[in-house]
Amino acid sequence: MSTFTAINLVARPDSGPISAEIFEVVHKPIPSAGPGQILVKQTHMSLDPAMVGWMSPDTESYIPPVGLGDVMRSSGIGEVVESNHPDFTVGERVMGMMGWTEYSLSSGEGLRKVQPGLDAEMVLSVFALPGLTATQGLFGCGHPKTGETIVVSGAAGSVGSIVGQLAKAEGLTVIGVAGTAEKCDWIVNDLGFDGAINYKTDDIDAKLTMLAPNGVDIYFENTGGPIQQHVFDHINAHGRVIVCGMISDYTAETPSAGPNWIPIIKKRITIQGFTMPDHLAQLPELIARLTPYVMQGKIKHRSHILNGLESAIDGLNLLLTGGNQGKLIVKL
Repeated sequence: MSTFTAINLVARPDSGPISAEIFEVVHKPIPSAGPGQILVKQTHMSLDPAMVGWMSPDTESYIPPVGLGDVMRSSGIGEVVESNHPDFTVGERVMGMMGWTEYSLSSGEGLRKVQPGLDAEMVLSVFALPGLTATQGLFGCGHPKTGETIVVSGAAGSVGSIVGQLAKAEGLTVIGVAGTAEKCDWIVNDLGFDGAINYKTDDIDAKLTMLAPNGVDIYFENTGGPIQQHVFDHINAHGRVIVCGMISDYTAETPSAGPNWIPIIKKRITIQGFTMPDHLAQLPELIARLTPYVMQGKIKHRSHILNGLESAIDGLNLLLTGGNQGKLIVKL
């Protein structure tokens, strides 16, 4: 009997790097599609910072934690290899939450068809969680206006890089924050950001003063950490802060201290936490808004490819250290 491989979450992560011991690699018989079901062979799997939070025991988060003993949650792209569903045909590509598994049995709920001719890496880098998050976060929460200044942390990451390019296309001054000289060079010289701050080596406050002499109108937060308080000190009256991610704190023993709230009153700053599951009903609208920028060549991306399902385990640590060079994707 033919088998496939899946990876289950069997323990909660401690602070620090993700350990292989919290996962269990299992082998199962390849199932057959039942009535109304499809069997999908996953070909590409996305690794996203949100996954670190999904492994925690926090039941008050925006999405329930992955259950212990369950397949680790993730999104991906696969090919329909068997179908008893009227809306899906063998050979079609679909995308959605499939998990860390080579095969996924599904009723079709939550899966979207992938447009023929689109490269899987581009789809996961732009038209999946990163691009949708960037589009909703910037336009739905940030309300950008031409001539304003935006600072994006995690600017070389999958979400931040798209946020910056969308903002640049809308006529904003875009400043990106990243952790290596190579990433800073990439967002400025390849993506067209107006400036970059290396939070590990630059004098953050001095660099913000130089790059944003008229202050900051929008801060798109992906990382947390030392950049947060510095940007907060430079925000203008009626500034907007979109808190999309805090990966520097996800596995920290003690969360970093936040800014004092007095400036929120004095400057009438709007701070909004934001996650995509609240906006899944808007996917067609978001894709329609994002697509023209892509078609006009205004959105570039790069992918960091890992090979084989089990590479996902160590791959998560690249998200924590910033060691990935582009959208992190596992090729099965």
